[in-house]
Amino acid sequence: MFILGLTGSIGMGKSTTAKFFAKAGVPVHDADAVVHKLYEGEATAAIEAAFPGTTAAGKVNREKLAARVVGDAAAMKKLETIVHPLVREERNRFLAEAEKNGAPVALLDIPLLFETGGERDCDAVVVVSAPTEMQHARAFERPGMTEEKLKALIAKQVPDAEKRRRADFVVDSSQGFDAARSQVADILRAVAKMPKRRG
Repeated sequence: MFILGLTGSIGMGKSTTAKFFAKAGVPVHDADAVVHKLYEGEATAAIEAAFPGTTAAGKVNREKLAARVVGDAAAMKKLETIVHPLVREERNRFLAEAEKNGAPVALLDIPLLFETGGERDCDAVVVVSAPTEMQHARAFERPGMTEEKLKALIAKQVPDAEKRRRADFVVDSSQGFDAARSQVADILRAVAKMPKRRG
């Protein structure tokens, strides 16, 4: 099975591109969705122990947690040591399942793919990109987005130009849905002929 990594900075159209892969029949592992699920169950007790007062009724309060960790590298590291191993476990389960079902390609949708070294687990990487003005306009469509929040998020991410340089494929999401959809189809045709890269 060929493992594709999908990434892209905030507001670049990564989630929409992931949907196009899913519609093309590719099983998609959404790392963000997994974190959401963990915050409503499995990770809650460990997060409460590390950051008292950030959970209620068995769920993590994302606003309270963000207030404690954003901009604090040590706190962020502490949170990642709780969450990353659980996300990895979930990802391994997903890949085993996709393999068992005979999927030729599986997609790992990971916002911080390069930042966490996740590209090493992939055979090829797809980066979704768009011009900066478009990225900012899209990011501000999100509820609760502020200039400060956006700056902090972008600062945490590998710059777009660097992502594009390290990508095997770049999806330009500024051309509209149809163009992105056809870029996804092209990528799937290309990977069918590519050798696997994982050790």
